[in-house]
Amino acid sequence: MKITHRRRAAVLLAAAGSLALAGCGSDNNTETSSSSAAGSSSSASDSAGSSSSDSASESASSGGEAACGSGTINAEGSSAQKNAFETVVAAYNEKCPDVTINYNPSGSGTGIKQFYSGQVDFAGSDSALKTEEKDGVIESQKAEEQCGSPAWNLPMVIGPIAVAYNVEGVDKLVLNAEVLSGIFQGEITTWNDAKIAALNSGVDLPDTAIKPFFRSDESGTTENFTKYLKAAGGDAWKGEPAKTWTGKGEGKEKSAGVADAVGSTAGGITYVEMSYAKDNSLAMAQIDNGSGPVELTSESIGKLIATAEQQGEGNDLALSLDYATQEAGAYPIGLVTYEIVCSKNKDAAKAEAIKGFLNYFAGSEAQASIEEIGYAPLPAEIQTKVAAAVAALS
Repeated sequence: MKITHRRRAAVLLAAAGSLALAGCGSDNNTETSSSSAAGSSSSASDSAGSSSSDSASESASSGGEAACGSGTINAEGSSAQKNAFETVVAAYNEKCPDVTINYNPSGSGTGIKQFYSGQVDFAGSDSALKTEEKDGVIESQKAEEQCGSPAWNLPMVIGPIAVAYNVEGVDKLVLNAEVLSGIFQGEITTWNDAKIAALNSGVDLPDTAIKPFFRSDESGTTENFTKYLKAAGGDAWKGEPAKTWTGKGEGKEKSAGVADAVGSTAGGITYVEMSYAKDNSLAMAQIDNGSGPVELTSESIGKLIATAEQQGEGNDLALSLDYATQEAGAYPIGLVTYEIVCSKNKDAAKAEAIKGFLNYFAGSEAQASIEEIGYAPLPAEIQTKVAAAVAALS
């Protein structure tokens, strides 16, 4: 994953107060994002326990400033945050040239496994570390064993999940959890089905076959989408929420894969982050949460995030979203991408580099820049907690 010149230009415009909406290319499973980022000339060995370390910590506690270390940070995981991550790295690159940041958008499941296996410095995941056994593994336990300290889930990117579709002549479409469950389980097979028509009075729906696409890789987006179907659809969704798809349709790798498939397939439908839907100029359905249809916007997804409750303790900021919310104007399908880090890193210089980057990522400048490309900024209360947690990293 490489930072494009167009993305770099967009970030610089953001800093000047006139950011233009920038698209982003597709996922690339073989490349990683490699960027250097701006700041202090002190060496990695000097940064631990020195005055530069003190300065970095003070900067982190203030939130959003670019405290610079040096060296290389390797991270891996969520493809949902890829567009946001490369935008923030590009801006950080202007401030801290002594830090190289590599990010491989391999998917949340892979990122977590790489993290607790010690292959990367932190993971990006659209779901927090599991605290109960799943497939013979307790993720939080494995991560703590690798870190030698508890691993913290730090919310960093709010990713609205769009229901993107390609139906000729239908510019406005309303769906709900029950109908979506039927579509993605192969029970509703044409676009003029009576259940879809009932939600779209006055819309001329064609008899085009519905062609659902799903993430074939282990995906936090899949897990969050199925959490919504299970919570809001009653008995309509037969499976259990999981990173691995259990419904019907055709599988495609990564967010870019499903977005590309819908864009090129008449009758296509998928679940994908809003940034990818925008990049591919895909139509996005409104979702009826029980209180009427809701359009996907930063404001409407913000109302969902405002219902979140903290599940973790202290600086472990794992959140629980209310996917069954019926609050007026709340878009009910979204995800939180966490940066999953060791609370105490075994390498002091590495800890300072990670701390400086994540402090900038959580700040207002970075959060505003990713809103421009289809994400939602961290709510103020969560942003404050994240800044405090980052400041406590060591």
